[in-house]
Amino acid sequence: MAPETFFVQLGYQFYGPGPNGAADNRSASYLPVIHALRNDLTLLHVQDYNSGPIKGLDDQYHFIGGHDFHVAMTDMLLAGFPITGDPAKVFPPLRQDQVAIGLPAPPNAGNGFTTVAEVQKAFDCLAKGAGCGAYRPRGVYPGLKGLMAWPINWDKHNGYEFSRSHRTYLDALT
Repeated sequence: MAPETFFVQLGYQFYGPGPNGAADNRSASYLPVIHALRNDLTLLHVQDYNSGPIKGLDDQYHFIGGHDFHVAMTDMLLAGFPITGDPAKVFPPLRQDQVAIGLPAPPNAGNGFTTVAEVQKAFDCLAKGAGCGAYRPRGVYPGLKGLMAWPINWDKHNGYEFSRSHRTYLDALT
């Protein structure tokens, strides 16, 4: 499953039309689907691109294109979060092996391209608890599944920089 942040992590702030009816009806609409499939879900890689600012569990807005965005968005999936901040309505954490980070392969594949170094810094923070920036995840997730590139055609056009660089990095983690 590869929904956008709007359909998942935005649920920390808004769900459906919101309490005053002013939010987009589709806000966080994937949460019940993900929750219903959580025991059967093999992989969720939320698109950490083509997104507006999203509030993380630190109540700060995070912006696409840097490691903190990936750390904050992934942490929400792995730590769980209160929907619309309501502690009585919690989206429970997913297993580490169910989560991968979704990224545009090269700069022209999508808004929010993140350099190889920034992606690996985010992965180090999440999987090892090392090199974290301003956002501190709620846990360390050594079982984090990996990365998803959008799309493989753009990676090919870019000399396979995404798959080549990240494959070497991910292989070294095992």
